[in-house]
Amino acid sequence: MTTKKEKLHKIETEEDGKPEAASPDNSSAITELEKQLAEAQSQSAEYKDGWQRSVAEFQNYRRRVDIENKETYQNAVGNIIKRYLPVLDDLERALAARPANLAWVDGIELIYHKLQSILEAEGLKRIEAEGQMFDPNFHEAILQEPSEDHESGRIIAVVQNGYMLGERVIRPAQVRVAQ
Repeated sequence: MTTKKEKLHKIETEEDGKPEAASPDNSSAITELEKQLAEAQSQSAEYKDGWQRSVAEFQNYRRRVDIENKETYQNAVGNIIKRYLPVLDDLERALAARPANLAWVDGIELIYHKLQSILEAEGLKRIEAEGQMFDPNFHEAILQEPSEDHESGRIIAVVQNGYMLGERVIRPAQVRVAQ
């Protein structure tokens, strides 16, 4: 059984190495081989295009999965941190009303700072609110009261601190707003 390449070589050369004269048989065989070559090249280009598309789709898929995994991680961390925020609030209130000259109070302050630094290492940031203009994206107004010292819409006091994890608000600051 001869291959296409061998057939083409046989057609192109004679025993003495000179090209044969084109005969009707030879030209039809050459035409047929050229047609097969064009089909093979077309099919090769089609396969290459399909392969390139598959690679691009797979890269997009990996990017989407990475983004989804990061979001899932951030949601899980956010849910866990939300559970610790009341503890942080209680420690802040205890330290604000601490009695003077008691040694154990310093220990509680140490615990508070440790907890705060652990949460900050996870990306937790306090929302600065006092004295700022009210922004419903970051603040929750629990009371509006008239104030001669503050312009309307300005935050008078923070009732409960708000926090962000990365760029996402996990708990808005509860505030009193000037009317």
